[in-house]
Amino acid sequence: MAEPAAAGVSSLPREVREQLAELELELSEGDITQKGYEKKRAKLLAPYVPQPQGADPALQKESRTPMPVPAAAPASASSSSSSKFHRARSGGARDERYRSDIHTEAVQAALAKHKEQKMALPMPTKRRSTFVQSPADACTPPDTSSASEDEGSLRRQAALSAALHQSLQNAESWINRSIQGSSTSSSASSTLSHGEGKGTSGSLADVFANTRIENVSVPPDVTATTSCSSARPAAIDLPPAGIVKGMHKGSNRSSLMDTADGVPVSSRVSTKIQQLLNTLKRPKRPPLKEFFVDDFEEIVEVPQPDPNQPKPEGRQMMPVKGEPLGVVCNWPPALEAALQRWGTTQAKCPCLTALDVTGKPVYTLTYGKLWSRSLKLAYTLLNKLGTKNEPVLKPGDRVALVYPNNDPVMFMVAFYGCLLAEVIPVPIEDAGGQQIGFLLGSCGIALALTTEVCLKGLPKTQNGEIVQFKGWPRLKWVVTDSKYLSKSPKDWQPNISAAGTEPAYIEYKTSKEGSVMGVTVSRVAMLSHCQALSQACNYSEGETIVNVLDFKKDAGLWHGILTNVMNKLHTISVPYSVMKTCPLSWVQRVHAHKAKVALVKCRDLHWAMMAHRDQRDVSLSSLRMLIVTDGANPWSVSSCDAFLSLFQSHGLKPEAICPCATSPEAMTIAIRRPGVPGASLPGRAILSMNGLSFGVIRVNTEDKNSALTVQDVGHVMPGGMMCIVKPDGPPQLCKTDEIGEICVSSRAGGMMYYGLAGVTKNTFEVIPVSAAGSPVGDVPFVRSGLLGFVGPGSLVFVVGKMDGLLTVSGRRHNADDIVATGLAVESIKTVYRGRIAVFSVSVFYDERIVVVAEQRPDASEEDSFQWMSRVLQAIDSIHQVGVYCLALVPANTLPKTPLGGIHISQTKQHFLEGSLHPCNILMCPHTCVTNLPKPRQKQPGVGPASVMVGNLVAGKRIAQASGRDLGQIEDNDLVKKHQFLTEVLQWRAQATPDHPLFLLLNAKGTTVCTATCLQLHKKAERIASVLCDKGHLNAGDNVVLLYPPGIELITAFYGCLYAGCIPVTVRPPHAQSLTATLPTVRMIVEVSKAACILTTQTLMRLLRSREAAAAVDVKTWPTIIDTDDLPRKRLAQIYKPPTPEMLAYLDFSVSTTGMLTGVKMSHAAVSGLCRAIKLQCELYSSRQIAICLDPYCGLGFVLWCLCSVYSGHQSILIPPMELESNLFLWLSTVSQYKIRDTFCSYSVMELCTKGLGNQVEMLKARGINLSCVRTCVVVAEERPRVALTHSFSKLFKDIGLSSRAVSTTFGSRVNVAICLQGTSGPDPTTVYVDLKSLRHDRVRLVERGAPQSLLLSESGKILPGVKVVIVNPETKGPLGDSHLGEIWVNSPHTASGYYTIYDNETLQADHFNTRLSFGDAAQTLWARTGYLGFVRRTELTAASGERHDALYVVGALDETLELRGLRYHPIDIETSVSRTHRSIAECAVFTWTNLLVVVVELCGCEQEALDLVPLVTNVVLEEHYLIVGVVVVVDPGVIPINSRGEKQRMHLRDSFLADQLDPIYVAYNM
Repeated sequence: MAEPAAAGVSSLPREVREQLAELELELSEGDITQKGYEKKRAKLLAPYVPQPQGADPALQKESRTPMPVPAAAPASASSSSSSKFHRARSGGARDERYRSDIHTEAVQAALAKHKEQKMALPMPTKRRSTFVQSPADACTPPDTSSASEDEGSLRRQAALSAALHQSLQNAESWINRSIQGSSTSSSASSTLSHGEGKGTSGSLADVFANTRIENVSVPPDVTATTSCSSARPAAIDLPPAGIVKGMHKGSNRSSLMDTADGVPVSSRVSTKIQQLLNTLKRPKRPPLKEFFVDDFEEIVEVPQPDPNQPKPEGRQMMPVKGEPLGVVCNWPPALEAALQRWGTTQAKCPCLTALDVTGKPVYTLTYGKLWSRSLKLAYTLLNKLGTKNEPVLKPGDRVALVYPNNDPVMFMVAFYGCLLAEVIPVPIEDAGGQQIGFLLGSCGIALALTTEVCLKGLPKTQNGEIVQFKGWPRLKWVVTDSKYLSKSPKDWQPNISAAGTEPAYIEYKTSKEGSVMGVTVSRVAMLSHCQALSQACNYSEGETIVNVLDFKKDAGLWHGILTNVMNKLHTISVPYSVMKTCPLSWVQRVHAHKAKVALVKCRDLHWAMMAHRDQRDVSLSSLRMLIVTDGANPWSVSSCDAFLSLFQSHGLKPEAICPCATSPEAMTIAIRRPGVPGASLPGRAILSMNGLSFGVIRVNTEDKNSALTVQDVGHVMPGGMMCIVKPDGPPQLCKTDEIGEICVSSRAGGMMYYGLAGVTKNTFEVIPVSAAGSPVGDVPFVRSGLLGFVGPGSLVFVVGKMDGLLTVSGRRHNADDIVATGLAVESIKTVYRGRIAVFSVSVFYDERIVVVAEQRPDASEEDSFQWMSRVLQAIDSIHQVGVYCLALVPANTLPKTPLGGIHISQTKQHFLEGSLHPCNILMCPHTCVTNLPKPRQKQPGVGPASVMVGNLVAGKRIAQASGRDLGQIEDNDLVKKHQFLTEVLQWRAQATPDHPLFLLLNAKGTTVCTATCLQLHKKAERIASVLCDKGHLNAGDNVVLLYPPGIELITAFYGCLYAGCIPVTVRPPHAQSLTATLPTVRMIVEVSKAACILTTQTLMRLLRSREAAAAVDVKTWPTIIDTDDLPRKRLAQIYKPPTPEMLAYLDFSVSTTGMLTGVKMSHAAVSGLCRAIKLQCELYSSRQIAICLDPYCGLGFVLWCLCSVYSGHQSILIPPMELESNLFLWLSTVSQYKIRDTFCSYSVMELCTKGLGNQVEMLKARGINLSCVRTCVVVAEERPRVALTHSFSKLFKDIGLSSRAVSTTFGSRVNVAICLQGTSGPDPTTVYVDLKSLRHDRVRLVERGAPQSLLLSESGKILPGVKVVIVNPETKGPLGDSHLGEIWVNSPHTASGYYTIYDNETLQADHFNTRLSFGDAAQTLWARTGYLGFVRRTELTAASGERHDALYVVGALDETLELRGLRYHPIDIETSVSRTHRSIAECAVFTWTNLLVVVVELCGCEQEALDLVPLVTNVVLEEHYLIVGVVVVVDPGVIPINSRGEKQRMHLRDSFLADQLDPIYVAYNM
């Protein structure tokens, strides 16, 4: 490590050290910028630093150990004004409870070790606009280097150019990649390494990382996938550049992944993912065992105990007794009696002095005043609040005391007033906390005492009543200022009996989970505790004590309010608010009042050291005890040492420092007695942190880095007995070298948690047991909540709190220790005032550690990230435990406790709810989660001989199903007469010329266009003649049809058939997003080798526009003919295909994986399909159906253009885009025309559900009634969206929609209609399947509500003439009923093959004409749908009279993610993610190089973006046993969705890798 000088800072001259300390202070308080600090510091050190050539002073600064400020601030420092105080106190850098120079050095050493194995972590990408913490940040450029006159920056540039020059030969590509690959959307540089640059020898990455080059390049063109508006763009089908082929089902998809298909190499995102992969290549600590084959349950890995872990070797401990409690003749029989005695005999003696805001004494309460006022209050409480017959308070009632922290006098009077009135005071913190409400409720409190000032400050309602706080019972407020109290009559005396076990007061405590409980203290315990404290602290009458603690609870109450009165002491109470402005005030009070005892916490010692320069003439020689009440915190030892070394010259005696250990339940557990001058000071325990994590005491010898130095907290209290029991399970006594929970038995301890009997028993009535389980003695002990051991000489050592215990994989860590490590990593530039919270959350069967810190407003992204990555390393090295999540939140945003500390349980709650709003986050699930189930290895396929027996596979029925047999169904002569659709149209034009076939509606619901049989025929003839004349086309030429949804499209289609041409329907380009939509049109035109394009005049103008020219060159396209004004010319003859196997049309579509595939439909297939649909839906000429679908491909096209002509029914056409301007259109049409059968898409259904869900009453008012609907069919090529169809049915049930009406279809590229519900046949069935089994390609049915269950719905009924079988996609063997496999189909209307540029024969054979590898059906030719599903025989009866076989579609094979040897469906992961936070609008997942990437659309404010990262990671881990690699948060509408409403995940992947998403935040999980 580079030290500033050879011998370190200590060797510098004194005045330089002082100036350095001053600088540190200014920086930490924000009075000087980082730049200014570095400049001044460099100037100071310049004479003493031998600068190595090319090193950067800023970098050296990075790696030096932070200097302990106190040591560098000797007494001779110049004095300064009191405003300096203010600055100095909050010196901000760290929370000094955790100061330890040894530990700091250990952390530095650990980091140095890490630095050698340099690992570049990918830095998260953040949009610049997000989380701008201060206006300064927004308008000043990032601090790339210090000002130009600083020699360092020149030297840095020189180093950079030298390094660049040196490595240009081999790294040219790298530089290009890193400089171009970064877009302006991010403030992060493209790489960041842990190592500091070491001059020219450092690798280029380091130079880049440390010189923070702001990569500026042209903003990426995001229009390719998204439109600029925040709404989702019009649905767009986008094939990626250059992929046009059949789906590659057989081929392995991972090869496609690795090349990141179509992504430029210079992508910043891929560089970062590469970095992430490099870091993940590091071995995890517990090595994974060999892979194994697991057919059934996934077993979570149980961490095996480490055989080398240290085990306790001592004998079982014996309870340790304290000295006997002495009997002093003048000790009072009760505390109230002591007050009476002093109040009547020593009325003038001072009891309590309060200070004003500046720290000057403002009021002294004498014992006489305390007695008289308490009497008045007691009398008032008992006699003046109600009527004589109905008093408000009875003895034994509980009363809340609400007093501000700066008013000890009023509080003391109220407390003793309650004791004298025999009501039970419950001191609480400032009003308003919901958890406090729980305490008040459980204690049955109806009355609150407070001061007039405090009451005025409480929030009021409009009519002046005090607001009812959330979760609080109704309270009556009583003001206890003297002027409102009644003087008691001469003859009234309070009832003061000898102290018994009745409750005296209730002290609140907050548990680890955040609930507030009341510890009840009996009168005898209160008295005994005062006696024990008096004896241990050797208090004598009239002594003065200075109390800096909260006087409402804990040691502040016990010493300053209770023991004070017992011994007629004089307490000077120094409130927290005074300490904030004048940190030295308590030291000054000790000096001014010659106080004998001071009650402080470590933070008070630290503040005094920071401010001590301003007061050189204080003396602490009067102190015989400096009671450090958080001396039980293991990190207190260094504060005590530093304070002593600084103030020993001011008369502080080493033996006066007395740490003690306390807890609300056991009260004072142990205290170091005031020492004899000159006696040797107690020893220290230097313990091994590794040993501690296994609960064993081992003196640390080998590894200095992970040691914990602990000071003792003295001996057991007088009259007490102590034992150590195991922290979990039965209270078994520990061995002598084992850490456990400290338990105490004495009369001076709490008696119960008020109103909570169950919890009380486990805490206050513990009988320790031996290893054999037999009770040891019959004395009950109280659990103290502290972890520790009893050392040599019966000294008590505390190593942590039960509340701070984090048990990870069976090892125990202490939250405080982890905080200390975090602070020891140069936190000064990053962490605001040392505020760090550490807690654990339970994720995936283990506790996971979360560290949350407040970030300084001026911290830069790089500093913060650097600090975070180092903290991870330091904690890993020193505590051997991984941090699951490390988050930085803006300064002052963590929930606070009343005295300004961090409220841990609320912070944890915010974290789990996603309301913490971090500004930086780093998740490390890959390093922490080591208990994932082992990856599965696929079993080899089974040979045919062993399994086939008739129609059974290994004892199960073969999974196959079929629709009704077409041959047996009688049809009219139509089919026998006319083989071709063109013949049917001609026949209808003659037989029923005026029968209307089509009706097109606009957004208003009015008919804009109709077509009768004759009109359609005539128009088709005209188009055919134009094709022959203008287009000069021959039979068999392909013609692209570019039309909006409507009747023109239909006429153009039949025109092509009449002319013998092959129509290709294409969705027209969108005028608003030409650049995005035109390339798809161009691609289909090119791929289909179209000889001509038919379109409308409007679209023709659009194609020839300037905007279009920017996207494509239309001049190279085939002839474009507009069909708006056609010549009235008859066609010489209508073309008749020679055979039904001839091509009728081409169906082009973009799959969800981004494949553009065209399939060939023959005339025979068209007739077969129309016939099957006619039979299934019972369509004939008197019927009307309503269609709200896109008419360009698949079943949507067939229903829109073909079925009406074949069956003769009337189709009412509703273009889906019209719904955007009129949501009611579809439903009102169905209602108005009394439609029995209607067809729609998921997008339409979703629009209606979301848009009309809350307007059902309005629909009723408009008279919309859906009771006429028999079938409402969603046309789709995906797993049925059960949640959507259910909510649609439920919502519109009120306007007559039958719950049985809604169903779905299933089709695929090879066969556009496999299932369709139809009119006859049983209702669609639903099943719940087990998700875990599904990942193993098994189907296991479970009950509704079972964990990890998935609801699936049948995809309609199989069409007549269609057969399906479920096949293993790898072996091509048929599967049994309970297996998930690929759906293969055989039917007359299967497409006849792909139409591609390459005409790839193998794909053709594999997808369209393939055979099973064995079995009875092996002779049949099947087509592969590319979808996974299963068949289940139901109890229902099919039309044929047999039991009905239901087909369930689970998802597309191409979409599945193969991770850890299992098969996942993206939609399942997406459903889990969408549930985690209300601000997630949409979600999509994909994998890249085996990393799972989750993209979420954020519909809330950008501050919530980082809240989503841990929530997404948690839910995917919990529910799917997968670790998310990258979480990307984007704006709404970024996830591309095609015309069918399906997510296009592959496009999203390509855009992400090409860095075109402009994300709000990208988190790379480590």
